[in-house]
Amino acid sequence: MFESCLRLHFLCCVSPSSFYTFKYDNSSYVACHPNQTQALTEFMNEFDSSQCNLSEPYNGVWCDKSTGAVAMLRLRACLIGTLKPNSSLFRLHHLRYLALRQNNFISSSLPYELGSFNSTSLFELHHLRYLHLGYNNFSSSLPSEFGNLNRLNLLALSSNDFFGKVPPTISNLTSLKELYLHHNQLTGSFPLVQNLTMLSVIDINHNLFSGTIPSSLFTMPSLSRLDMRVNNLTAGSIEVYNSSTPSRLEYMYLGHNNFEGKVIGPISTFINLKVLELSYLNTSYPVDLSLFSSLKSLLRLDLSGNIIYPASLDTNSKIPTNLEMLLLQDCGINEFPNILKNLEKLEFIALNSNRIKGEIPEWLWNLPRLTSVIVTNNSITGFGKFIGEDFSYGEKISHAIDARLQQPLGSNSSMLEYNLRENSLEGSIPDAFYTGASLQTLDVGHNRLTGKLPRSLHNCSSLEFLVADHNRIKDKFPFWLKALPNLQVLILSSNKLYSSISPPDQGPLRFPELRIFEISDNKFTGSLPPMYFVNWKAASLTMNEDVGQIPESIGLLKALIALNFSNNAFTGHIPLSLSNLKKMESLDLSSNQLSGTIPSGLGTLSFLAYINMSHNQLKGEIPQGTQITGQAKSSFEGNAGLCGLPLQETCFFIKERA
Repeated sequence: MFESCLRLHFLCCVSPSSFYTFKYDNSSYVACHPNQTQALTEFMNEFDSSQCNLSEPYNGVWCDKSTGAVAMLRLRACLIGTLKPNSSLFRLHHLRYLALRQNNFISSSLPYELGSFNSTSLFELHHLRYLHLGYNNFSSSLPSEFGNLNRLNLLALSSNDFFGKVPPTISNLTSLKELYLHHNQLTGSFPLVQNLTMLSVIDINHNLFSGTIPSSLFTMPSLSRLDMRVNNLTAGSIEVYNSSTPSRLEYMYLGHNNFEGKVIGPISTFINLKVLELSYLNTSYPVDLSLFSSLKSLLRLDLSGNIIYPASLDTNSKIPTNLEMLLLQDCGINEFPNILKNLEKLEFIALNSNRIKGEIPEWLWNLPRLTSVIVTNNSITGFGKFIGEDFSYGEKISHAIDARLQQPLGSNSSMLEYNLRENSLEGSIPDAFYTGASLQTLDVGHNRLTGKLPRSLHNCSSLEFLVADHNRIKDKFPFWLKALPNLQVLILSSNKLYSSISPPDQGPLRFPELRIFEISDNKFTGSLPPMYFVNWKAASLTMNEDVGQIPESIGLLKALIALNFSNNAFTGHIPLSLSNLKKMESLDLSSNQLSGTIPSGLGTLSFLAYINMSHNQLKGEIPQGTQITGQAKSSFEGNAGLCGLPLQETCFFIKERA
């Protein structure tokens, strides 16, 4: 019985032949049949499987208790190689569950590698109930033979590079309950799935499907989730036939299409919807929010990128009162929507990239469940009478608005995120985060803020992202933030910050979770101790003073992806340890006073996509490697002693005579 099948653990053993073997403990597990074990061993040896950690809960092999045949095989993100048409995998004829997701199947295509219809083909595994081949590197059209796997309950081919039309044989999969084809290059009209009465999930988002949506789709008896975002669906309207049984759809995603006909009205009849995503439909008419009043179960509504009928944003307009998440970004809204007053269960509101002017109304902060507010890229000038004592904002055009705010920004202790980026905020950030233990994100970047960073932020023990770049904040380096146990991102670039960034005392060096650190375009001096940045993934630093050499300890940043030390006064050699940063994708050391040669090891960094060493005092030959020689010539200009590609100067080395 499959339900009682036992798990066979594989353990990778290093043998002289470097082959993969299987071991099991007879006291705990029943072995698979010997011929099944042999087939598994041969299958693993077809690949580089050195990254397979088969002790992880996701990975493993399960065998049928009564027959010893392999019934389930799961291997995720650990196989590298080509899946061949004669693979030993296809000798496991009793497989019911096969999941090979997130592997790196090099130069594999389903028709060529698997489509030869013979006894060793994937399509001869007639017992399959579950097939997940998503997130691999398959590139081909979809074989029509998929229709032979008529016992499938789940088919997932998502996030590959499949192209062409979905074969009509897909309609043979009458047992199918879940279909995932998203993130491919599939074309043509909507797949022929309407006769698959057991189908509950259809996910075809991020493809190139075009044409109309079949009206029969919405009367499928089991369909609860439909995702067709980001396609080329353009023609016609959504039509809903009269039915005594209402649609069972609970989750529907239609955004980023180009519907020409009526869409919104018919959707209002799907009374069981919980999530509705209609962003960027490119309709020629404004959306009336009151059309959704019948959707009493609706929890999430996304209308971003559509023009909203202004009257439907008023207090008297009707909207589902159970909404927890509402996204109205880039909707051309000119003033704060009063309709939000009615949404006492609202947790998240996104109004970014609109034309909202003036102050955020006080009543917004009184919504009892509100945790996240995003109003970036508007013209917000203040917060009415809410945010904090001595917190004054203004937009100095012909006069100044000086609002004295009476309650602290952190007084709503349930708020998780304040995203006030790219507005017209002035004054200082209030020192008012005394009850902000739940706060995870504070982003006030790209405003006109002055003053100091509020010391009460040290109470925000859950804070992960602190962003205050491109303001006029004048303060010393905030060493006191190192006590925040969860801080991952600290971005303070382009302010008027000053002082040494060397620790003022010998206390414990923390910032334990810091990953991204940007303090460029300030007036800092000194140097950072290595243990401050051992976990960083990205760093941007501009000192504008005498800062000495880049320490060799920079090589400790094993997770570093991007490093920008441009426009400083660094002297000395480029650290050899930079060659140890195997994940590095971007390196900018331009406009310093660095001397010596460029470490040859940089040419071996396979992920390095951008490098800039220009305007230093470097000399010698530029390391040769695909990632470096493919850079622009400007990345190495301004170094009189450099030669070699991509510069035009040729290097000549004269060997000394013996």
